[in-house]
Amino acid sequence: MKVLVARRSGSHLQFQHIGRPRPADHKLSPQPSCVNLGMMWTWALWLFPLLCKFSLAALPAKPENISCVYYYRKNLTCTWSPGEETSYTQYTVRRTYAYGKKHDNCTTNSSTSENRASCSFFLPRITNPDNCTIEVEAQNADGVITSDMTYWHLEGIAKTEPPEIFSVKPVWGIKRMIHIEWIKPELAPVSSNLKYTLQFRTVNSTSWMEVNFTKNRRDTDQTYNLTGLQAFTEYVIALRCAVEESKFWSDWSQEKMGTTEEEAPCGLELWRVLKPAEADGRRPVQLLWKKPRGAPVLEKILGYNIWYFPENNTNLTETMNTTNQPLELHLGGESYWVSMISYNSLGKSPVATLRIPAIQEKYKLKPFWCYNISVYPMLHDKVGEPYSIQAYAKEGVPSEGPETKVENIGVKTVTITWKEIPKRQRKGIICNYTIFYQAEGGKRFSKTVNSSILQYSLEALQRKTSYTVQVMASTSAGGTNGTSINFKTLSFSIFEIILITTLIAGGLLLLIILTVAYGLKKPNKLAHLCWPSVPNPAESSIATWRGDDFQAKLNLKESDDSVNTENRILKPCSTPSDKLVIDKLVVNFETFLQEISTDKAKTSQENNLGGEKNEYVTYLVTPDCPLGKSFEELLVSPEIPPRKSQCLCLRMPEESCPEAKEQLLFSDQSLAPYHLCEEEVPNPYLKNSVTTREFLVSKKLP
Repeated sequence: MKVLVARRSGSHLQFQHIGRPRPADHKLSPQPSCVNLGMMWTWALWLFPLLCKFSLAALPAKPENISCVYYYRKNLTCTWSPGEETSYTQYTVRRTYAYGKKHDNCTTNSSTSENRASCSFFLPRITNPDNCTIEVEAQNADGVITSDMTYWHLEGIAKTEPPEIFSVKPVWGIKRMIHIEWIKPELAPVSSNLKYTLQFRTVNSTSWMEVNFTKNRRDTDQTYNLTGLQAFTEYVIALRCAVEESKFWSDWSQEKMGTTEEEAPCGLELWRVLKPAEADGRRPVQLLWKKPRGAPVLEKILGYNIWYFPENNTNLTETMNTTNQPLELHLGGESYWVSMISYNSLGKSPVATLRIPAIQEKYKLKPFWCYNISVYPMLHDKVGEPYSIQAYAKEGVPSEGPETKVENIGVKTVTITWKEIPKRQRKGIICNYTIFYQAEGGKRFSKTVNSSILQYSLEALQRKTSYTVQVMASTSAGGTNGTSINFKTLSFSIFEIILITTLIAGGLLLLIILTVAYGLKKPNKLAHLCWPSVPNPAESSIATWRGDDFQAKLNLKESDDSVNTENRILKPCSTPSDKLVIDKLVVNFETFLQEISTDKAKTSQENNLGGEKNEYVTYLVTPDCPLGKSFEELLVSPEIPPRKSQCLCLRMPEESCPEAKEQLLFSDQSLAPYHLCEEEVPNPYLKNSVTTREFLVSKKLP
């Protein structure tokens, strides 16, 4: 029987048969199927642990968050996040430097937990300035994985040692300032500027304040003057620095303390405690005082000077000196004034003054004056923070009203603004303001607001109306009106003007659009509306007024087709019997219309006249027509005799003279009052008419 054994060689599996060797001449005999099945199960039992092992293999976690710091003239240290490790893992940091020309490695492992995710490169293989690349490779028994490559500029990651402060002291004669001196870090780049952060606080405070500044690399003076401090106060100072191009600061230096110069003391806050009068009529008064807010913490006080005197007799002034508080005075029953100052070796504080009222005085306080009343909590000899309010012993009516202005005037709205009354003129606490407004000739209205409001908007006003407005300030004792001002509301608001303009412009635009659309749809109709046609006199119905005879005159073309062209020439009449009398309507308008249609007999004449078959000639003749003159002479005659009569002389062809005479006789009967070449009464409607001659050639007729 043979057994198949699996062995591992590196990352490969080798299978080997174990058992008795088979003779060379032995021939295989057929085996039952159960033997093959058993062999398969044997192989499965041997391979199953190996398959499980391969399936449970895990590569190391990929290194992330690589960060490098260049500790100047010491080393370049890189750190990373290793992730969870299930087995022994070795890390190799691969670096290129000298601007990519050289490379080296740094190896670490997880045997020590302190530096398993950190590796350093040391001198002399670190030069500044330089660019380098860093990548981290993690390897365990199951495989290798490499991080992303990172790029670093050494000046941007350089970190120096902290500076050393050796002096913090005030400057003599300069108040509220201290002078700080330090030593520049020994291991700091000489080719770069250094930036500094100075932090400071008072001794009894935990809140730090910071100041930032920069020192040039050529600057040998490593000092700084810190100003804006409190007088005679002790401060704690710390300093750090960094290369100007770097994002890493050094550690903070050791703290150093210094005190600002002493000053003259500040003023005091003074108050008193009144005790009942004694048997002899004198009153014990206890004086208390403390430093005001913002006074120096370590202010040195040598002593206090107190003097007091009766309010009505300054000659009885008494003076006392003390170094402790409280101080008890024994005063009489009248009112007193008490004053106090503090002093030290540099000077005196401002004077603090307090009034002690008389026993029988109803008010310790003056009427109409605003007082700050403060309540101080006390525990034994310690005094806490006070609670303060403003109050009046007696209130009155304000001496003046508020100053009023009008803003944002609209159609129906307006904004009323006013200023607070000065405190000395209030004579009490302002409780509210009342706005009075009235239209011209209308009813008076009012609105009341609280004292915190200094403007109010009036609404529902009338359009284009004059108004009068004033504001009254009121205390508990009464109110006083301010200045009265006038304003007038607008006729139209900006919105209304814009709306009207928009509507008009929109209407005009709509009208133009509709007109254009109508013109595109019916162009002939629009043209007729814009440019109406002038009636043609030739198509007038005047011919129907005279019946068939006058109609025959207008239709000369139909009866005179065979007439010669020469016979169609108009000539003046030589005798009165040849004159034509026109219709009454034509005579009244001092015009004569004669239409003669002629046909061109020759092609040459047709070409010369532009191919027209009919010719219309109209003559307007107003001067007298003397007998014996031809028509051509009348046209060129420079003389225009006075207008006395009207006549028409027309020489017709001889062949048509009889017909013309008959027509003239017929016309003479119907126009009995009118005679040829007879003086007529001037027409008043044509008194200013002028003499014109017009030749109109009609367009080509179809």
